[in-house]
Amino acid sequence: MNLARAVMTRSKLLVAAALVAALAGGVMLAPQGAEAQATGRVRIMHASPDTPPVDIFVDGQKAVTALAFPNTTGYVALPAGGHNVKVFVSPSDGTGSPALQATLEVVAGKDVTVLATGRVGDGSLALTVFEDDNRTPSGNTAHVRLIHASPDAPPVDVAVAGTDTKVFRGVAFRNVSPYVPVPAGTYSLDVLVNATGAKVLTVPGLKLDARTVYTAVAVGLAGNGTLRVVPLVDAPAPAAATPAPPRTGESVTAAGTSGMPWLALAAGAALLTVSGGLALVARRSR
Repeated sequence: MNLARAVMTRSKLLVAAALVAALAGGVMLAPQGAEAQATGRVRIMHASPDTPPVDIFVDGQKAVTALAFPNTTGYVALPAGGHNVKVFVSPSDGTGSPALQATLEVVAGKDVTVLATGRVGDGSLALTVFEDDNRTPSGNTAHVRLIHASPDAPPVDVAVAGTDTKVFRGVAFRNVSPYVPVPAGTYSLDVLVNATGAKVLTVPGLKLDARTVYTAVAVGLAGNGTLRVVPLVDAPAPAAATPAPPRTGESVTAAGTSGMPWLALAAGAALLTVSGGLALVARRSR
């Protein structure tokens, strides 16, 4: 090999080595999730007792089809920021006048529950937004809260059936109680008129699992006997972590590379191969 060809070959290999090194550095140093867009999560419940099934459009795109009373969607991730929400009686293509519309502000990292509350017949239909706290409860406890979504029911208390132990007090229409930690178990609950203590409803056999977050939603109408409580599981207990199997054949491990992605390892191997090629070319060109 003449000197000019040796220099050219060496230059190409140096460029290749530099690219491989840059790739390896980029894999190891790039922040994880840097390209992920900030999002929050939204859940929607149809809680209007006289409104037929609805289609829901978010920013002009149909997001929910034929959601009926008193059903609920699961959580859906949306980009942080303002979103235009329109609710139409189903079936709908999103044109014409919606039954209601609002701007929903989504906050990164936050969960919210949006209820269609009130009655379409008297013009009180509206979207009501509640911020959720889905952090895992500790120990053998569950977290539970009450949303009052019955348009004709007065403010209510909720007590453990047959006792004076109040779980919630004075929750009014379109309002929510604080989360209450409750020992895991199965409960029967009485819904009472806050002002008089009169019992209007008993909720039997409500099972609350440990480390789980719940929302109980009072829906329907007290006046016609359709008042009821719908329990929602907001955040189930996290699954138990599976222990990693013992690792064998790795008696020598560099402390700083135990978590290195496979691509970085491959890039390092390629770099060693290129470096070896450079040394060989250099020896042959002398």
